[in-house]
Amino acid sequence: MKHLIIIIVLSVPNFLLGQTLSELYQKVSPSVVVIETDEKVEDSHGHVSYLGSQGSGVLISEQGDILTAAHVINNAENIRVTFRDGKTFPAKIARLATVADVALIKLVYYHGSYPVAKLGDSDLVDVGDDIFVIGAPYGLEYSLSRGIVSGISLEQSRMAGFTFAEFFQTDAAINQGNSGGPMFNMDGEVIGLVSHILTESGGFDGIGFAATSNITRQLVIDSDRRWTGINGVLVDTDLARLLNVPQPGGILIQSVVALSPAFMADLKGGHVPLELKGQTLTIGGDIILEVNNISITSEDSVIELIRSIFFMKDDERKVFNLKILRAGKILEVALQFPDDG
Repeated sequence: MKHLIIIIVLSVPNFLLGQTLSELYQKVSPSVVVIETDEKVEDSHGHVSYLGSQGSGVLISEQGDILTAAHVINNAENIRVTFRDGKTFPAKIARLATVADVALIKLVYYHGSYPVAKLGDSDLVDVGDDIFVIGAPYGLEYSLSRGIVSGISLEQSRMAGFTFAEFFQTDAAINQGNSGGPMFNMDGEVIGLVSHILTESGGFDGIGFAATSNITRQLVIDSDRRWTGINGVLVDTDLARLLNVPQPGGILIQSVVALSPAFMADLKGGHVPLELKGQTLTIGGDIILEVNNISITSEDSVIELIRSIFFMKDDERKVFNLKILRAGKILEVALQFPDDG
């Protein structure tokens, strides 16, 4: 009889947990959105086409603010956000931090009719805690996967007290289309945003990562990290020599998103593909040499730039002064940002 009692007691939590998870899904899923984007692609012959992609996100304010992954929308010229009931709204990029793969976008023509998700405190999360993820893996919209927090990963800079990124590792199934989707705790609070996976198969191998809610709040909600519309790569010393850059490094602009601040400043992206050290680059575009009197020569100088921006006053973030290399000539460019970010 004792054995029978033990079996009953042990089975109760699983039953209750299933009910709780189902109820939580019904409660929080209306705040989850599907994000579709169009990215302009130009080949070496100048032919232009548009590449569509899909990700996920979560509504966090009645004003139409949505959190997602930076890589989902960074190069998008058009962004469409669809809610669970099928209604679709256009959106624009407000803030973006590629260092942690997080972004804030804002709905256009939105009047606050959907439930808003609550951001939790990711510092209270421990390894082993139960979590669940809602997203659109392979286009299967509003799919739920469940798991635990398998680990916590910090990526800190060489600046004391400054964290570039913080991720939760999880075994909850994550695949293409989940990117930007919310990771919830068992109180229905958003504690992370799905970012990427480690895989050898090309699919989910049990190791996924989500940027924590606190680093997301720090980088794109409480601070003012402006989106430039630039897709660029850091030029190392060897590549700088090949491109005749008059300093040990710089930022090689790969592409510029239409109607972005960089586009309005007439910055140019590349158009000639180059294979170098196993990496595909696009050359022929502008190379950023200096930003606000900080010479961009290495990762250390990028860290210095990020630090200076982090401590800027709001009015100082409206204009960045750039020196660029274009066709062998050094030019000065003012990169201006709209008042609404």
